[in-house]
Amino acid sequence: MSIITIRVTREIKQKLEKYNINVSETVRKLLEKYLVELELKDLAQKLEQTKNRLSNKINPEQVAQLVREDRETR
Repeated sequence: MSIITIRVTREIKQKLEKYNINVSETVRKLLEKYLVELELKDLAQKLEQTKNRLSNKINPEQVAQLVREDRETR
C-alpha cells in the first residue's frame, strides 16, 4: 500500500476530529469512487467512439430482426 499525504487547514482538521472521521478510510473510499466515475466516463467515451465508427456499417433493421429471431428460438 502507498502513502499519500495531504495538507488541510486547521479548521478542517478540527472539524474532522470533532466528528471522529477516519480520514484515511474516508479519503480511500472517495478516491475509489472517483476512479470508478472516471473509468465509467472513459468507457462511455470509448463506447460512443465505437458507436460512431459502426453506425454506418450496421443496419438497425437487421439487428432488430436478429434479436427477434434469437428470442423466438428460446
